[in-house]
Order: sequence, then structure tokens, then C-alpha cells
Amino acid sequence: MAGPTLVARGIARRYGSLAALEPTDLEVAAGELVVLVGPNGAGKSTLLALLAGALPPSEGEVRAALEPAAIGWAPQRPALYRRLSARENLVLFARLGGVQTSSAEELLAEFELPEDRRPAVQLSVGNQQRLNLALAFLGEPRVLLLDEPTASLDPAQRELLWERLARVCEAGGAVCFATQNVEERERADRTLELLDGRLLP
Repeated sequence: MAGPTLVARGIARRYGSLAALEPTDLEVAAGELVVLVGPNGAGKSTLLALLAGALPPSEGEVRAALEPAAIGWAPQRPALYRRLSARENLVLFARLGGVQTSSAEELLAEFELPEDRRPAVQLSVGNQQRLNLALAFLGEPRVLLLDEPTASLDPAQRELLWERLARVCEAGGAVCFATQNVEERERADRTLELLDGRLLP
């Protein structure tokens, strides 16, 4: 595998005396698919949010070998504008990210999202998750950080997602995702386990 696309050195997150994540070192290499496992509250979501830049670290730093726009981030709870439709969400986020709106139309079809004007809040849980993932793919990111990406997907949509992730890695990108599904470990190049805010050796 090529060199790292994302490097974290001593990143930690604390809320007062509570440590959500102890100081952690992590590298994700180009072409690599890394899975994070651990019980609820272990620190998986916190680690991914720190890597994505969605949460500032209490200490340490994250360095990316790519531009920030090259990182796609799908949090566990879909980050959507609830009153906008699937298309309107994709177009808005594309414009905010400096991405051509044609990419939004392509992802709307690729993720089989409703094309009507129903607001996102009225979409099924599965469709909201597909929209959440489609937003992460805007701009053809080289690094994908996904928190429980398959939790609300049906089996066919799960397979389609894995095919997309494989293509990202084959093209020299990288994927890091959290899961509670033990079977999904088999799809990863490397499995990292967290417990009580610590990355186990």
C-alpha cells in the first residue's frame, strides 16, 4: 500500500473530566479499508468526527495528505436539512463544497433516492441514510469516514455500498468506518478495536 492519506497524532477529546477519547495515534493508508469496532460509548464516533474535522480535538492533531474537500464524512445520525428534499440537500451541499451540481444529480440516481419534493424529514429511515451517504460521496472524495454506514440499509443497498467503497480503495483512496456488525470485519484490510475511549493494541 502507498503512504498514509490521513495521520492522527495524540488526538484526544475531553468534556471536563470525562475523556471521550484518550490520546490516540492512527494512520490510514491509500488503498486501505479500516474498520473500527467496539461497544457503544467506546469512542468510535468521537474518533471519526475528529478525523473528519467535525469535532475539534482537545489535544493532538490530524494531518491529511489531501485537501480537506477530498474527505467525505457520514456521521451516525444523518446530517441533513430536514425541510429540504433529497435533491435540494445534495445541490445545496454541492454548492457549499464547490462541487458541480451535476454530481448531485448523479448521486441522486446512483443512491436511488426519491426525486420528488418531499422534505428529508418525511423520508424513510433507510432513505435518510442513503442520502446521508450520498452527501459523503459529493466531489468524489479520496478519503471516506463513515459512522455505522450500513445500519439502516437493506441487504441490496449494503452490497451496493461495499462495491462503491471497494472502487474508492482500488482508485487509491481510503475508507475508515465504524460498525457493530462483526461480519463486516471480514471486508476490512485492518480492524481496530476501541474500549472506554482507548485504542487497543
